[in-house]
Amino acid sequence: MTIRHLLQRALLAIPTLLGVITIVFVLLRVVPGDPIAMMIGPGATEDDILRLRAHYGLDRTLPTQFLIYLGQLASGDLGTSISLRQNVGELILGRLPVTIELTVFAMLLAVISGITLAVAGTIWRHHWPEAVIDSIIGIIVAIPDFLWALSFVLILGVVIPIMPIFGRLDLTVEFQAYSEFYLLESLVRGRFDVTGSVIKHMILPGTALALPLMAVGARVLKSSLTVEMTQDYVALAKTKGYGRLRIILKEALRNALIPAVTLTGVQFTFLVGGTVLIERIFGYPGLGNMAIDAVINRDLPLIQGIVITFAMLFILINLLIDILNAFLNPRLRND
Repeated sequence: MTIRHLLQRALLAIPTLLGVITIVFVLLRVVPGDPIAMMIGPGATEDDILRLRAHYGLDRTLPTQFLIYLGQLASGDLGTSISLRQNVGELILGRLPVTIELTVFAMLLAVISGITLAVAGTIWRHHWPEAVIDSIIGIIVAIPDFLWALSFVLILGVVIPIMPIFGRLDLTVEFQAYSEFYLLESLVRGRFDVTGSVIKHMILPGTALALPLMAVGARVLKSSLTVEMTQDYVALAKTKGYGRLRIILKEALRNALIPAVTLTGVQFTFLVGGTVLIERIFGYPGLGNMAIDAVINRDLPLIQGIVITFAMLFILINLLIDILNAFLNPRLRND
């Protein structure tokens, strides 16, 4: 994969993003309901409503509103939140690091666990541990992330209250942060008490997000490893006296990772989308939680800004997956 190919993929992202912007803009304005009526007090007059509609540009025709919005986006202005009366860009930048930390934590948990299960299932192929691993994977795949989240809240937060189920930090922990990347900043500053508190609050929501991705990734990787273990280079490694674990880790795993990485990239986009419900269930102050509030309040500028942010994340993730596939598969570098 050359630099030229990467630039072509990046340029193709522009019409994709423009299409997302157009669809979201139109859909939000054709659904029933008036965001101004939801935010204004019961004693407001008709003139007050008209003035606010004019302030947010909702009194103009739909094409005019769209052109104005595109002009604002071109200048980096996502608008002003109708419900919070704050700059949308600043609101998103305040919540996005929270969601990124949770998503990366869940992704690492899913990848490490998925590879471990796949390798273990391959080592014990045709033995009873393989059947146990396959059963575990099947059960996890069948249960969506929000049901895992609700189960964790009920069991580990209510029945056996051993884990925090709300927020991002313990109330007893004082931390004057300079950014919203609490985990990274606390590590850099040596505030390991904060690091422990952040990780403790991420365990349940992160695990709920990671489990479905882990199960799907483990199933695909295990199937790929099974195919790779029948290849000639594996037979050659066996004649050299290499053990089964060494052959898997040193020889077969890298080739088997290629389809698993591609699928994981697709699943990762669902992982980011899954943060909307998971953050709400655990009261986690991320972008997904704010997205639900924006929908409830029909905050058009905030909803649009959040959707655009998620779309840009999805595009970036797919680009990174292409780069990783090229690293794992040398043949793609020459295409």
